[in-house]
Amino acid sequence: MQKHYYFPQGGHPPQTDLLTDRAVFTEAYAVIPKGVMRDIVTSYLPFWTNTRLWVLSRPLSGFAETFSQYIMEVGPSGGSDRPETDPRAEGVLFVVDGEFRLTIGGRSHLMQPGGYAYIPPGTEWSLHNEGDTATRFHWIRKAYEKVDGLPVPEPIVTNEREITPSPMPGTDGRWATTRFVDPSDMRHDMHVTIVTFEPGGVIPFMETHVMEHGLYVLEGKAVYRLNTDWVEVEAGDYMWLRAFCPQACYAGGPGKFRYLLYKDVNRHMTLGGPGRFA
Repeated sequence: MQKHYYFPQGGHPPQTDLLTDRAVFTEAYAVIPKGVMRDIVTSYLPFWTNTRLWVLSRPLSGFAETFSQYIMEVGPSGGSDRPETDPRAEGVLFVVDGEFRLTIGGRSHLMQPGGYAYIPPGTEWSLHNEGDTATRFHWIRKAYEKVDGLPVPEPIVTNEREITPSPMPGTDGRWATTRFVDPSDMRHDMHVTIVTFEPGGVIPFMETHVMEHGLYVLEGKAVYRLNTDWVEVEAGDYMWLRAFCPQACYAGGPGKFRYLLYKDVNRHMTLGGPGRFA
């Protein structure tokens, strides 16, 4: 079955539009709605050609500190032979539109919508759009936390079409997660998954936990509980949560509600001086 993924449309609203929108940044969470992702808020990166990006999150002291997340837009003949300049950074790519050629450690892969790639730190890779239309993908980056006695994970390239979602216990499949990495593999210190709710599906309790989150809505709509607020979200919206921000949701229908989820996992809490968390 063909999957559908929302991606930014760019451009600018007309002068006749109202200013009011749903963007909010609080001490516990942020919501960046799709209407915010306009041409004027794009960024650029060194060593990338014919490429722009929307930065959805970046480490902020006192907020979410473990990761950054971009939506990349690479035009025809665009790309990079030196995409990552930080040797500590691991990355995940998830394709939402178009296609590109990804080369990791000398192996070439044609990446299409639904495509997922995990790129370990210090890995040589390149990315090129060989087509005649733009391609768009999420790029999630994290400084890998090495553990003595655990090797660094190998690269992973797959597509969500090749993975059977795992239903949450007791939900009759109304709430399921597409996992690209084995949760018991302690080499991995972050997970990027796709969470799917059938219409009317619900997270039936207020999740309150140590993981930081980035949630990009790929499809559908829902009412999401963030800290003390109920917030309406739809395809193209992004939610950014600090650790221990309470969260829950009701999927609104009429179709599936699906989002790309980042969380940090499988590591001790970093200890520092008095009052220091990370």
